Amino acid sequence: MVNKKQTLIVINLCSFLVLLYSLSMLPPMLIALIYKEKSLFSFFYTLIIASVVGGICWQASRQKKVQLRTQDGFLIIVLFWTFFSLISALPLWIDSTLNISLTDALFEGVSGITTTGASVLSDLNVVPKSILYYRAQLNFIGGLGVIVLAVAILPLLGIGGAKLYQSEMPGPFKEERLTPRLADTAKTLWSTYMLLASLCTISFRVAGMSWFDALCHSLSTISLGGFSTHNESLGFYNSAPVEMVAGIFSILSAVSFALYFAAAQRRSLMPLYSNPELRFFLLILFIVMALACIQLVNSDRYPVTEALVHGFLLTSSMMTDNGLATGDYAQLPANTVILLLLASFFGGCVGSTCGGIKALRFLIMYKQSRREIHQMLHPNAVHLIKVGSTPIQDRVLRSVWSFFFLYVFFSLFFMWMLNVMGYDMMTAFGTVAACINNMGLGFGETAAGFGGLSGSAKWLMCAAMLFGRLEIYPILILCSRTFWRT
Repeated sequence: MVNKKQTLIVINLCSFLVLLYSLSMLPPMLIALIYKEKSLFSFFYTLIIASVVGGICWQASRQKKVQLRTQDGFLIIVLFWTFFSLISALPLWIDSTLNISLTDALFEGVSGITTTGASVLSDLNVVPKSILYYRAQLNFIGGLGVIVLAVAILPLLGIGGAKLYQSEMPGPFKEERLTPRLADTAKTLWSTYMLLASLCTISFRVAGMSWFDALCHSLSTISLGGFSTHNESLGFYNSAPVEMVAGIFSILSAVSFALYFAAAQRRSLMPLYSNPELRFFLLILFIVMALACIQLVNSDRYPVTEALVHGFLLTSSMMTDNGLATGDYAQLPANTVILLLLASFFGGCVGSTCGGIKALRFLIMYKQSRREIHQMLHPNAVHLIKVGSTPIQDRVLRSVWSFFFLYVFFSLFFMWMLNVMGYDMMTAFGTVAACINNMGLGFGETAAGFGGLSGSAKWLMCAAMLFGRLEIYPILILCSRTFWRT
């Protein structure tokens, strides 16, 4: 059972994180002031509500130094992402310019903070610039996770942050750190994250975007979130340089940030070149990209050069679960779109901002499957599974296969639920792939946007987005009897 002291520390930490997150309303307030928009008040009200509630609960539940348990880490992560979603939706719901329902506001907020990028807004041309910036900021904050940022501050509260960090970071190797001190790790991740965003902003500006659009699209691209400032997404610009910048930075953002740190520390590209997961990811990316480009060239929709540029962007964006696209991607040959939707399940590298199952897990499953074939041919032989020079423990193998099973199971479950609600299988497949992979580009009825989904379908897809963002286990752990008995 969860004792009173642990309950108070969970409340205290969640309240502090809500208080911290409330400060994220300040940048869009500044944008609203610059452009003289009424949306200023919706952000101001959200700031007041979140900071007052968070501050009061934080002060009322303050405790002496308490070490978080593993159970507390999972509970805080799920609770805070729930609060994350509610707070993120609040300014969208309050804003009279948007005039959207609570369900739509929540869907947009969850989509933003989980870096999904699926939108219910039908006409972005009339949306205030402060809201457009806010959506991109949601992507950016959710990309690496406010939890990892907060880990750098938790020592000041006398609370160990390791359990939070392990619960938040994706992948099977949650215990690894970039530096001996966890706070230094969080700072390193965010420094790398912001450096990439700065480079991406400058690149988009050089490619022809305005500074405002360049900033918003860089926040969405580095986080692999996919929110755009235009209905046509990158198709609005009809620019090969813009598409190339988006594709390149999508790939860069799908690389583990730990590798960037190692490369900077050693002042060498060898950590990147020698990493087996990155090589495997780039190999699969190249294969899918080649297939997509060949199909686009054969479709005779575009000249060869344009087909190659579109193929590069769409593959880079959809496989890394970014979701920025050309305006007419839904009119592409169905086999090309289905290939890219399937590729979105693959994702990028562990330790990046991407969604999906991730390359490392597929690499481990491939190596284990190959080992099983060898074992059948040579039953008495001993075959070790290694990623690079590192042997893979049985615990990791079990974790990978279990996660793969759960991911496929819940993907099929969400598809079946949408089908029961009356949506055809192609719409169900495309919608679930967009949401559970945090990719944002649907198919069928959701190709042009997710506003046409029913209220119940939107709530279901909110659950799918959170399942994908939290990698299923934290939510299932909270639903188990063992958790509440421990």
